[in-house]
Amino acid sequence: MRGTKLPFSRRNLIQLGGLGMIGLGLPELLAASSAPGRRERSCIFLVQYGGASHHDSFDLKPAAPAEIRGPYRPVSTTVPGMQIGELLPRLAGMADRFSLIRSMTHGNPGHDGGMHVCQTGRSNPTESTPYFGSIVAKFRPATANMPSYVWLQNLAGDVQPRYLSGGVLGPAFGPMRVGTDLDNPSAPTFRMKAFDPPEGVSTERLASRTELLSALDAGAARQPKPVAFRQFQDQAIDLVTAPEARQAFDLSLEADAKRDRYGRHPLGQNLLMARRLIEAGVRLVSVTAWAGTPADEKFRNVQTWDMHGEGAGLGSMFGTGAYGLGWALPNLDQAVSALLDDLHERGLLDETLLVMVGEFGRSPRISGAGRDHWPACYTALLAGAGIRGGAVLGASDAQGAYVRDHPVSPETFGATLLHALGVPPDMRFGPDGFSLRVSDGEPLLELCDHSIV
Repeated sequence: MRGTKLPFSRRNLIQLGGLGMIGLGLPELLAASSAPGRRERSCIFLVQYGGASHHDSFDLKPAAPAEIRGPYRPVSTTVPGMQIGELLPRLAGMADRFSLIRSMTHGNPGHDGGMHVCQTGRSNPTESTPYFGSIVAKFRPATANMPSYVWLQNLAGDVQPRYLSGGVLGPAFGPMRVGTDLDNPSAPTFRMKAFDPPEGVSTERLASRTELLSALDAGAARQPKPVAFRQFQDQAIDLVTAPEARQAFDLSLEADAKRDRYGRHPLGQNLLMARRLIEAGVRLVSVTAWAGTPADEKFRNVQTWDMHGEGAGLGSMFGTGAYGLGWALPNLDQAVSALLDDLHERGLLDETLLVMVGEFGRSPRISGAGRDHWPACYTALLAGAGIRGGAVLGASDAQGAYVRDHPVSPETFGATLLHALGVPPDMRFGPDGFSLRVSDGEPLLELCDHSIV
């Protein structure tokens, strides 16, 4: 899209009252990005929506009975003593770049409740508890003229759309979402439309926006707040009219070989876009880890990892269908290994935290060629931003059912992520400015660079 001429000039957009007409709330998003930043660290949060099976990926149990261990063999990695599943050969070859937490645990087995726990770092979050991205947008906002928080690909209807809000922080700290279902960067016809001006805006609507902006301008000398908002309007207009933001979302600027390396499925192309956004200055990019749908299957939803099997009409979780590990894990292996390579080669890995986790794991016992929801014990992957490579923290029991040692609660996990991003857990916020802590946990310093904060 380089060189695309917008149908509205910068002055036209100002006369239309800024970008509120587009419905993005970009002035508010940029206001959330205006506070002085500290440490220049960013995060790609890969959400394995549906709940990924740790038994078949990062915590195999080869000595367990067949109905627990499943069909996959463990393979050795570049880290002595660390083994992962055979469907992840590329990641096995770079295990020194990431760490595993095999003792994640909480008590909410539902997609909706489990996702709220996962994204807030709270075992019992309130309805308005903000997600990690909103906290980062508040305390470590983007310093470039980019949104602080972006979410790539939607979550399906099994969860409420809390992920699109900023919780108690307000919509100014919610994400800009890009991609819904089949309309995502892997589609040949995909185009980033969020910065496009609307079609069919009537003369009356234009006039009313002009009058509103004039009224704000007239009161600017008396009221400093509209002056500040006008500053964010101007920044939002610059964001839309300048080429940098559009280019950050434009995968056509990447070499075909790079796009092929990530994989031409939604997971691969979304992760490539996430890398571009981080490089452009976005502070936190959440990516729904949807592996896409095989060419011979009809799209159902983006819950790749909700592998209940044939009992739910999804086919065997050990097959190569959309809800099979034979499809999902190779795509994950391709995309995540490409991202780690790309971040490393571009000198971004030391400043970019990669998080990969679902709302829970899957049950030890296989039934109906699938596994059910299981929050009692599961695995998370962390890399970059001062996280030690090649470490395994915590352990599950012999069947992968419960934590054997070093349980990691949502609070501990959340505090670790925020610590890695330079947000101390005891920082305060809330309607009164101080009644809420960003986290009630303490970070896992054994995994972290102690000099981060």
